[in-house]
This record gives sequence, C-alpha cells and structure tokens, in this order.
Amino acid sequence: MSRRHTTARPTGGLRAITLSAVMDNKRALLGAILVCVVAFMALLSFAWTPFEPNTFDLPNATQAPTPGHPAGTDIYGRDILSRIMAGAVTSLGIAVSAVAIALMGGTTLGVFAGYVGGWFDLIVTRFIDVMLAIPALVFALGIVALLGPSSRSVTVALAVVYMWPFARVTRTVAVSVRSHSYTEASRGLGVSPGMIVLRDVMPNVLPIMVVQATTALAWGVLDEASLGFLGLGVQPPDPSWGSLLIEGRFYMFDAPWQAITAGLAVLIAVLGINLLGDGLRDIIDPRSRSL
Repeated sequence: MSRRHTTARPTGGLRAITLSAVMDNKRALLGAILVCVVAFMALLSFAWTPFEPNTFDLPNATQAPTPGHPAGTDIYGRDILSRIMAGAVTSLGIAVSAVAIALMGGTTLGVFAGYVGGWFDLIVTRFIDVMLAIPALVFALGIVALLGPSSRSVTVALAVVYMWPFARVTRTVAVSVRSHSYTEASRGLGVSPGMIVLRDVMPNVLPIMVVQATTALAWGVLDEASLGFLGLGVQPPDPSWGSLLIEGRFYMFDAPWQAITAGLAVLIAVLGINLLGDGLRDIIDPRSRSL
C-alpha cells in the first residue's frame, strides 16, 4: 500500500504564480513589461549599440540630444545611449548575481536553522539580528573598501548584505512548518530530514522568496548605482549606471542629459521590479491586497 505525500501550506491561501495570473494583475503586468524592456535593452547591447560605448569622439563632446545621439554625448564625445545600454548589463548583472547568491545562501541557512531548532537556531537568529542592525549600505561600503572598488567587490558586498533578510524570512517559515502535524507525521513515518525539507518546507518558502527576491533586486539596482556614484563600483572606462551618474553630476548645468538619462534608467528598472514584486505578492496571497 503506497502513501501519497501531500504538502499543506501553513500560511494559508497561497496561490501559484501563473502567466494568466500575471496578465490579470495590472501591477504585475506593467512591472513585467518595464522589466522586459530594461532586460531587452541590456541583452541587445551584446549584439548592437548605436555607437561603440567607450570610443572617444572629442569634436562631438557634450552634444545635446539629437536624432543621431538621442541621449546626447558626454565630455569625451561618447554616445550616452550606448553607454546606458552597456551599463545596464553591468548594473543588472551585479544586482541579479548578488541577489542569486544571497537567495541561495540565506535560504539554506534560514531553512536549516528553522528546521533544526535548538541552540543552533538560537545562535543563528541572534547573529542575523546583529547583521540586520547594521545599515545595509554602510556595511556594503565597508566590504567594498576592504576588497577594493570593482564589479566583483560590489557583487560580494551586496550578496553578504542581502543574505540576512532571506535567512530571517525563511527561518520563520521553516519554524512554522516544523510544528505542523503533517511534518510530524512525516518524521514518524521515518521520512529523512532532507526529504521533509524538500517536500514540506521548500514549497512554503519558495513563493515568499519570489517576492522577497524582487524587493532585493530593486534594492540591488539602487545600491549598485549608489556605490558607483561614490566611485566604489565599476571603474572607468567601463560603464555602469552608477558611474554614469557620478560622471554626469559634474556637468549638470552644462550637459544635464547624461545624469538625467542614467537616472531615468535606474528609475524605470526599480519601478518595474517593484511593481512586479507587488503584483506577485497579490497573486501569491490575495489577502495582502487589503493590507
């Protein structure tokens, strides 16, 4: 006689994310469109940009937006639109990589601590509390200053900073699932802890992590731009949205288009990610609409 293993959801009312559900949710749909536009711009830059992003053209320096240069040129005559497209690869790549590392590390730590419990859970929880008490950007600044300014340093710094919120959320869910009757029944039937985590804990963690990841991704774009603005991110001549902002701020009165267009790129990316995250939250848990 076989036993069919089913997974209940302790958070109650959680729904699966489907394409039709995203299409029916206006915020999720608009956010997905904006994210796709930014992602397409980044991917397109691998094959084509209007001009070579790092090629100097001094006779056309600080040129205002024209049909030939829709976003104008910088003080070296480089096409700003081309540099924004190329910078999207760097900025989004750093944000996505940092969030992916933080998601895997934080989720693993949180699930393990929440499921094991006891003294290990107590130590991990207190350590997470300490890490969360440190301002994220200040912590990231310290790590980048220690490792040296580069895209790799920014990725490591943001991954370390974002790991702890993931660990806190997943630990809470794991503790809730651990105390449910169906988890105790699985243990009583001799199901291995690893299988219990995969079948009972992870299905309850993953939907919440999707929304958490979109929030972290939006912060990743902002924090990368902030570190780049402070000169601790990607180093010249390679473009990123943060480096474009710091280069453009010195010429806000004479050639404001560089800072404005770079700021718009950050705004569109962050707005799209936040809208998508809000929409996914409403899809997963319809009760959140009334909050």
